[in-house]
Amino acid sequence: MAPVTEHQGSFLSRLSRRNQIVSMEVNHEQELEELEDFQKHVAERFTELLAPPSTTTESLIDTAESDPILSIQWLRKLLDAFMSCESEFQSVLTTNPAQISKPPLDKHVPEMLDRIVKALDICTAVVNGVDSVRQSQRLAEIAVTAFKQRPLSDGSVRRAKRALTSLLNADKNTASSGGGSGRRSTTTEQWSSFGRRSGGGGGFVSKNWSAAKQIQAMTANLVAPRGGESSPIYIISSLMVMVMWTLVVAVPCQASNGLAVQLPLPKHQVWANAAVSIQERVGEELKRKEKRCGGGGLMEEMQRMERIGLKLMEFSEGFSFNGEEEVVAEVEEMEEICRKMEDGLEGLQRGVREVFHRLVKSRSEILEMIDHSKP
Repeated sequence: MAPVTEHQGSFLSRLSRRNQIVSMEVNHEQELEELEDFQKHVAERFTELLAPPSTTTESLIDTAESDPILSIQWLRKLLDAFMSCESEFQSVLTTNPAQISKPPLDKHVPEMLDRIVKALDICTAVVNGVDSVRQSQRLAEIAVTAFKQRPLSDGSVRRAKRALTSLLNADKNTASSGGGSGRRSTTTEQWSSFGRRSGGGGGFVSKNWSAAKQIQAMTANLVAPRGGESSPIYIISSLMVMVMWTLVVAVPCQASNGLAVQLPLPKHQVWANAAVSIQERVGEELKRKEKRCGGGGLMEEMQRMERIGLKLMEFSEGFSFNGEEEVVAEVEEMEEICRKMEDGLEGLQRGVREVFHRLVKSRSEILEMIDHSKP
């Protein structure tokens, strides 16, 4: 073989560099294409939470009535949307796992891993909070049973009044003191607790733990990338914060006062438009609630239960015989809300557990990618 001349060596070196540049350009174009697809997926899934699938007037009305924002079924759809986006996020990372160890993602990955741990704590608190909603449901059922007695007696009204008193105080007490109690589990213990206790809350948080402070800590370092471009990690982190914030707003959680904060979502980004709209609508409800009576728990069924409970309490305080027909409609509506809770709360709790396990898996996969990308 003829020896490589200096000219040939220079040519081969330039050719190699050019191939590297072309390869980098191709990879960059592929990453941009994947990012665009990911953003479209996010926009579509969260837009579905605001707009019904059909455009007919009848369907619009039916959908609005069956799944209003912050209702149990709507919250389950929110969790499904997030799970779908998180799955897409993992696909994007898997395509080019080395990117998470290079600038600028290398700086954002540790923040995201920490954010996931905080989200796991929130999932634990929300599962416990759903148990407190079940307790409210039981109190409402006691009141319904008492009011349906015929003829309605003084004793039945007193029994209903006791249940209503506990019901109307439950939301405020949970928001200020806690949906769960006991010692603070380690992260590992919390993760395994969901698997061990399929029927219960799974894990506890300490008395000093605060849902509001946890959300604030998750948003503290959530800053949009420079140049106006979004990275997959920034997008999924923003969605995680928004979903966790919405869950804490909807379900009575420990120390959830002070959640009326503006989440740092980029309004100018297409993927964030629907998420911003959801945040604004939930925020309006939250401000009205805090001005009225404070506390947490904006789940649509709970708000209806509270309104009806106040009416029934007023009736019980001024009860006179032969007046039971005055509250027949309210009693029937309360009974209907209890049925919805009976059917939906278990599914909601199961959905939160699924998000919990997905985040645990996601965190483990990211850590594994980091280990494999090290030289």
